[in-house]
This record gives sequence, structure tokens and C-alpha cells, in this order.
Amino acid sequence: MLKIIFFLVVLVWFVKSWKLVQISLFLVCFILGLACSHDFFVFDLGLGLGIDYLSYILIFLSLWIMSLIVSSSSKIYFLKNFSNMFLMMNLLLLIFLVVTFSSMDYLLFYISFEACLIPTLVLILGWGYQPERIQAGVYMLFYTLFASLPLLVSLLSLYWFGGSLVMNLTLKIQDLGFSGSLWFFATVMAFIIKLPMYMFHLWLPKAHVEAPVAGSMILAGILLKLGGYGLIRVLFMFSELSKMYCWIWVSMGILGGLFVSLICLRQVDIKSLIAYSSVAHMGLVLAGLMSFGSWGMNGAVVLMVGHGLCSSGLFCLANMVYERLGSRSLLINKGLINFMPSMALWWFLLSIGNMGVPPTLNFLGEINLIMGMVGWSKLTMLIICLLFFFSCSYTLYMYSLSQHGLFFSSLYSCCSGKVREYLVLSMHWIPLNIMILKSGLIMPNF
Repeated sequence: MLKIIFFLVVLVWFVKSWKLVQISLFLVCFILGLACSHDFFVFDLGLGLGIDYLSYILIFLSLWIMSLIVSSSSKIYFLKNFSNMFLMMNLLLLIFLVVTFSSMDYLLFYISFEACLIPTLVLILGWGYQPERIQAGVYMLFYTLFASLPLLVSLLSLYWFGGSLVMNLTLKIQDLGFSGSLWFFATVMAFIIKLPMYMFHLWLPKAHVEAPVAGSMILAGILLKLGGYGLIRVLFMFSELSKMYCWIWVSMGILGGLFVSLICLRQVDIKSLIAYSSVAHMGLVLAGLMSFGSWGMNGAVVLMVGHGLCSSGLFCLANMVYERLGSRSLLINKGLINFMPSMALWWFLLSIGNMGVPPTLNFLGEINLIMGMVGWSKLTMLIICLLFFFSCSYTLYMYSLSQHGLFFSSLYSCCSGKVREYLVLSMHWIPLNIMILKSGLIMPNF
């Protein structure tokens, strides 16, 4: 698989064919999809790489979202806005993501985990919309680098004590007093910020708002899942300490989700609202992962996949509106149902997916997470009820304010939608609703 992606990079460099790369990415998705019924635990790829169920799910999601990114960014190709360099950055990011999700060594995982930051930063700075994209890139860079050095020190300490950095073969770290707690927080904080947890989330809305559609889709679809994946891979080493401190993360996850949901109700920028809703969903994922139960862990993985498809589709829709009206403000983008009636259906379908209605993957993941949270503590029921209520509130607020009302008086005509756009949106929505029929494929048994 990595050989195929390297071949695509060479293809972009020498042949410079956008359409050939686009078709090749979908072909790679088809080839990888043929292995979905394969009953593997660790599928050896060589060079210290391997795939288990969790890695397979996230690699497949990475390839699928990247294929849709190339399809939805065709404006860059038509305007000849350094389209070959744009493809190169996306394919390099895809290589780093595949290596991150398939690495069986903590040091290789750390290097590829941090390397994903560079192409994302180039995408935001190079193809972003407003001058504020420089500030957004700096925010993202420093927030991520702030926690990366403690993680590196933690991994080197792990090698010092354990003699190995191979995943699942390292020593079990018991409570070492204050030093053990310090080690635990140094390891976990890098993934908490990447997720991101409430209070460490300020880089995400800025990065989303200033990024091009490719940056927003890859951030919402894949890069936020790096934090959840990293937590799953490192938390087993700190089993005792995780049980001791889990109340901090669970409370910050669900309370932070509630606070961010209230912030969503005050947003007038469509992309900012969708970005804050991602923070609310990822708070629930954090709470499920830290509860250390099979319900919470499975629900977190399913919600990560469902959120990746749904949020990416919503950002794609927001970009389609921005390309036509030149604004992301809900104060200007009113009455879209009047001159984009067909798009209103996709707004509705993806909005209810963001709420977590059946039969979406979000619904399955949220049901699992509710079971996990209530099993952990019955006190969480009240906050989770409020969290889901406000989740429906801000989604209805976004849909009703954008689709209904009197449209902007300076608009005279508008294209309702192209076949390519409907295809991209349907390829977000169909897996989001169909995969629940075979949910065992995306629910690893922890």
C-alpha cells in the first residue's frame, strides 16, 4: 500500500495528472476494501509496520477522505493554483498518516505523528483564505509542539526502563508515586491536545476557519483521530494510573463538550460552528476512552469514524456555499433553500447525522458511549442528556438559519450544484449510514 502511495507521489512529480491521481486513490480504496473481511490480528507489512483492526479502520478512513479531498478541491486544479504542489502535500500527508496508523514502534509512531503537522501547516498557509491563516498556523504549530517534547522524553524514558519501544511488548508501568504521575501526564497530554480537549482546543477553530476545504476535511476527518488512536496505544501501559486519574479526563470530556455546545449556539460563522461541534464530539470520545470499558472504547472508535465522515461532509458543504457567495457568515448565507434547493437535502441529511440520529454511525457510537458513561458513574447521565440536547440545538440552529429566511438581495443567480459535488456528498453520507449494517467491522474487541 505504501508502495502505491509512493508511486502516486512520483506520478504527480513527473506526469502531473490530477485526474489520474484521483482515480488511483479510489482504486487503492477498493483494493484495501477487499481485505475488510480478512480475519487478521496483526498483518505484517515489513519495516516495523503492521495492521490490526483499529489500524485498518483508520487507514481506510484516511484513504477514503483523501480521495474525497482531491475530488472536492478541483477549483485549485481549474484555477491552476499550484495544483501539483497541492497534490504533493496531500499525498505526503497521506503517507505520514498510513505510517502513523501502522507503526509497531513507538519512536516511528512519534516521528510520523509529528510529521503530519508539516503538510497540514503548508496547506493552511499556502491555500488558506484570509491573512489570519498565518496566526492560525502558528496557533496549531505551538499548541502541538508544546506537548510533543514531553511525549518524546516519556518515550525515551520508556526505552531506558523497558529496553524496547515495540508496541504491546513494553513493561507495565505501575504507580511510581509523583514521578509515575508526571510520566503519565507527559505521555497523555500530546494526544489530549491533538484530540483536542476543552481548554486546549483554541487552535482548532482558528485552523478550520482559515484552512482551505482540503485542510478542514483532513483536520476533521483524520487528524483529530490521531489523538484518540494514540491514547488507545499508550494507555494500557498506565493501567493503574489511568484508573486513578480517569475522573479528571471523563469530567473534562463531558463538561467541556457541554460548554463548547453552548459556545456553538453563539457562532455566526458556519465553519467555526462545525469546528466547535467537533470539539464537543471529541470530548465525548475522550470520556469514553478514559472510562476503560469495552462499551466506552468501542463507542469512541465508532464515533471517531462516524464523526470523520459527517464533519468532513459538512465542511465540504460549507465550502460549496463559500465558493458561490464568498462568505461563511450565517447572517449573509440565509435562504439557501431558495436558490440551492437540491443542496438543502444534503444539508438536512448531514445535519441530522451530526445530531446522531439512526441509522448513522454517530448514533451507534453515542449509544455505546452512553452505556459506557452510565456504567462508569450514574451521575454523568444529567450532563450527557444536556450535551445531546444542545448538540441537537446548535445543529438545528445552523440548518434553519442557513436554509430559511430571506436570501441576500445582491444574489441574482446561482448554480444549485454540480454532479461532482453531489457525488462527493453522497460518498460521505452513504458509508455513514450503511456501515451500521456491518458494525462488527468497525468495533474492535478491546
